[in-house]
Amino acid sequence: MSHWRELPAELHPDVRHLIVRLRRLKDRSELSKRRLAAKTGYSAKSWQRYLNGRSLPPREAVESMARVGGDNPHRLLVLHEIAAQRWSEGRAVTTPATPATEDGPAPPEHAPTEHQPQGRHLRVAVTAAAVVTALSVTAALLLAVRLTEARAQLADERAGVAATAVATVSESMVPVIYTCELEQRDGRWYAGLSRTTDILLSNTQMGLEVAEAQCLLQRAGSEPGDIDGVFGPKTRRAVERMQKRGGLIVNGVIDPPTWQALREGAPQ
Repeated sequence: MSHWRELPAELHPDVRHLIVRLRRLKDRSELSKRRLAAKTGYSAKSWQRYLNGRSLPPREAVESMARVGGDNPHRLLVLHEIAAQRWSEGRAVTTPATPATEDGPAPPEHAPTEHQPQGRHLRVAVTAAAVVTALSVTAALLLAVRLTEARAQLADERAGVAATAVATVSESMVPVIYTCELEQRDGRWYAGLSRTTDILLSNTQMGLEVAEAQCLLQRAGSEPGDIDGVFGPKTRRAVERMQKRGGLIVNGVIDPPTWQALREGAPQ
């Protein structure tokens, strides 16, 4: 069990949440920082800064850690997007204003008093305009973050219905083409990649279960494209064609009734 340093108290909870997830993935991989650097392309010193909360890791580093730790990069990148927003907000708040240059003209030592209120009003107007602009930009960024969170929550709800989690992305990002080894046992068809009958599969998911479903769709005469284990638009259209032909609810999702039809159906 790794003994981590206490994270800086000023870190926003969203940033802290991301770093804690990265620490857990690092612990799960059981890699030293030097081996982690070799696998991700980021130096051991960089990972030390990222995991101790002194610097926000870039998007590519987070994606590499997800692959090394066997986590879903989509969900982890959503956390990174939110943390990056919080990190930039924190820097904007703590950054001091730029001081005036020493070479600039000094105000007159005995300025007329009648001009001072006008100068104060101008400064107040400029400050108010800057505050309004900053609030508008912040509101737009927060709206984008909320929309991203809503999309991620929807994806989690759709994936969380399954009793068992779908297999995660493989460690390599090189596309994989799977081989279908079809055989029939006890009246059911299997392609040699997964024996599941109840895991929900839908858009953006990937893994052996998706490749198994693609093989069975191909056997049923509903071509899903490449057997690559990625649930994309072609696979969804193939599922919808098969569901419509089999009298099932056409939703483009591989649910238990669709699995049953794929396992037990006769080839078309």
